[in-house]
Amino acid sequence: MYDAFVGWAEGRGFSLYPAQDEAVIEIVSGANVILSTPTGTGKSLVAVAAHATAVATGGRSYYTAPIKALVSEKFFQLVEVFGAANVGMVTGDSSVNADAPIVCCTAEILANLALRRGADADVDQVVMDEFHYYGDPERGWAWQVPLLLLTKAQFVLMSATLGDVAAIAEDLSARTGRTTAEVTGVERPVPLSFSYAKTPVQETVEELLETRQAPVYIVHFSQAQAMERAQALSSIRVVTREQRDEIAEAIGGFRFTTSFGKTLSRLVRSGIGVHHAGMLPRYRRLVETLAQRGLLRVICGTDTLGVGINVPIRSVLITALAKYDGQRMRHLSAREFHQIAGRAGRAGYDTAGTVVVLAPEHEIENEQAVRKAGDDPKKLKKVVRKKPPAGQISWGEGAFERLVAAQPEPLVPQLQLTAAMLINVIARGGDVAANVAALVFDNHQPRARRFELARRALGILRTLRDAGVVTLSPDPEGTALGVEIRLEVELQPNFALNQPLSPFALAAIELLDPETSEQGTGHYALDVVSIIESTLDDPRPILSQQEFRARGEAVAAMKQEGIEYEERMARLEDVTWPKPLEELLSHAFERFAASQPWVRDFELRPKTVVRDMFERSMSFGEYVALYQLARSEGLVLRYLSDAFRAIRQTVPEEAKNEELLDLIEWLGELVRQVDSSLVDEWAELIDPAAHLPEDEAPVVPPAPPSVVTNRRAFTVLVRNELFRRVQLAALDREEELVELDPDAGWPDALDAYYAEHDAIGTGPAARSPRLVTIDESDASTGTWRAEQTVDDPAGDHDWRIRAVIDLEASAEAGTAVLGEVAFVRL
Repeated sequence: MYDAFVGWAEGRGFSLYPAQDEAVIEIVSGANVILSTPTGTGKSLVAVAAHATAVATGGRSYYTAPIKALVSEKFFQLVEVFGAANVGMVTGDSSVNADAPIVCCTAEILANLALRRGADADVDQVVMDEFHYYGDPERGWAWQVPLLLLTKAQFVLMSATLGDVAAIAEDLSARTGRTTAEVTGVERPVPLSFSYAKTPVQETVEELLETRQAPVYIVHFSQAQAMERAQALSSIRVVTREQRDEIAEAIGGFRFTTSFGKTLSRLVRSGIGVHHAGMLPRYRRLVETLAQRGLLRVICGTDTLGVGINVPIRSVLITALAKYDGQRMRHLSAREFHQIAGRAGRAGYDTAGTVVVLAPEHEIENEQAVRKAGDDPKKLKKVVRKKPPAGQISWGEGAFERLVAAQPEPLVPQLQLTAAMLINVIARGGDVAANVAALVFDNHQPRARRFELARRALGILRTLRDAGVVTLSPDPEGTALGVEIRLEVELQPNFALNQPLSPFALAAIELLDPETSEQGTGHYALDVVSIIESTLDDPRPILSQQEFRARGEAVAAMKQEGIEYEERMARLEDVTWPKPLEELLSHAFERFAASQPWVRDFELRPKTVVRDMFERSMSFGEYVALYQLARSEGLVLRYLSDAFRAIRQTVPEEAKNEELLDLIEWLGELVRQVDSSLVDEWAELIDPAAHLPEDEAPVVPPAPPSVVTNRRAFTVLVRNELFRRVQLAALDREEELVELDPDAGWPDALDAYYAEHDAIGTGPAARSPRLVTIDESDASTGTWRAEQTVDDPAGDHDWRIRAVIDLEASAEAGTAVLGEVAFVRL
């Protein structure tokens, strides 16, 4: 096996480093391997050797990683090596070829499989990437559980920043009966040099460019800072005229369709990239592809670079040694620092990598003042040195030197217990009490923490007993816990693998009646969307902006009512982002939890993003502009994509009426038109053989299919455009209507309408597709004709909005484009 692998690697141009060679020998010999070597030492190639060994011996190998994007990337890489038939993927919302001999999955998927099947799980080998997540307070349990329970498997644990893992290695050997080899302390093939700079960012970047140390990745700890830095650097000359021409040729007809995209277009043409999780995937991939081809000399991004992102760089410039971690500002840990710094230096390209850390702003200003004073003692004496801003976390050269010399902190085990975890253990059968006791007491946690887990387990078991999910009875033979535990409900095969609240969503949908719409808001399709949205993770930037806007509108309304300042401030505390069906969902959740208490492990999160966009009849760009989300448009699209998949997969076919099917089709087309890579990525999973290797992939992704060809989705877009005008007319917003349709005569038409009626309806009845007619008879001439009946208070239905739909312009824009528009009375 070893000879075959080395021969294959050499045939592909790889010569194994000593550490790789050692790791491969240990793997084919059957040992566990903990591979803690620096970035750039070829851990991915060792993983391929591990999978190959498992497949060659008829075994089943699992690859796990912390994020779905990395799992997906590895899936496609392994397909290229082993073929589509031999590689599968499970991420919680996607499952492709799940019975393959090699399965790529998130760590939580494997952990739940280990809980359900124990040592008898069909898992012969586990390759855990980014194993330092073992110490993550929220997710570390998923890295520990497989080590505890999959005792028949061979483990390959990989990370560049593990620290001392002797205790983990010893425990792993004891559980699996295999020796555990630690391959660590290896010299980087591309050594790093570290320096501390007291010069401004722009000056520091110019020096790195002049000394031929590009590409430079400038690391920030917020997306806003990364974008601001990129725009500031566009004032200096980063690339030559010839390089600009080369970039322009590579970009060609790339579709920069959003406001952020237009800014990015200007930046990348100047040789400056931006890279962070808030970008649209196609923009991020464009930057990665241009960087891989050596066309970008500077990239401004965030510290997400440290999690397996493939952006080849020569130098890393770290702008701060402190970050906000979601709860507080704190200094970088040694692990975080080395994870980021390790990205510098490209194997096969560079003989050395450069890591530069910027001093705090006050230090840089002090240094500039001293330089300005020169050697004049009088001027030097007058220099007033600034101090760190009060209340802010600062750092200095000493902190920098300590981080450079420091080893990554020891990994701290982070086992947690939830009802879902215990239900999976109980569902395994056998000696259930012993299995529960083993999970609680035979783990990596310190003694005091184990007793905390035991108390937690007893509390959960009592709750499950009271709900009738399990029965607890004294065991005459005396089990580990003194009780016999038996599961009294049948679990779905993928319990706790997919969206954990999907079973609740199914139960809540049954409360709605598509015919009468008695429950909910009266709009069945949108209420189903609201139920699904309440089970998805919160997109915090969107919700924060919704709350900000809601509070602004509330303040304006209260001022108009004459409410005093103190009372306004008190009332504002209760204003949050919109939460459709909150009361109905809350009551339904409590009833469901009474019989399924495990759902209390998860939080119900009522919100509206998909529904909000649909009800406002907005395009993606308009929605991003409304809530000022340009820096987070990638997050917005990812949420919409997740919602699309969740609605499509979770809602039973019998619960999908025509309006809901229309809405699903609209949402899928909206995502595809903004960035087809998200929907295409999902489609590629089903046919991975069609995936192009990275070096063959074009810089410019193909444009999405014409929106006009998806008739169902395009019809919804037409209806939305018509109803947008209904909403504006209902609010008597003449200026906005005139801006949309300059020649429609809106002011006079509205005056005539309001002379007859007091209002225009905008509720579910007004939005009904039955009030819209679409005539496609002129499609051969490139137009449709559409008519929206206005829902007037008298029910006369004698006012109509008529429009001509320009099909060619619609295909170009990716949405419905209305030509001639008129508001007329029959």
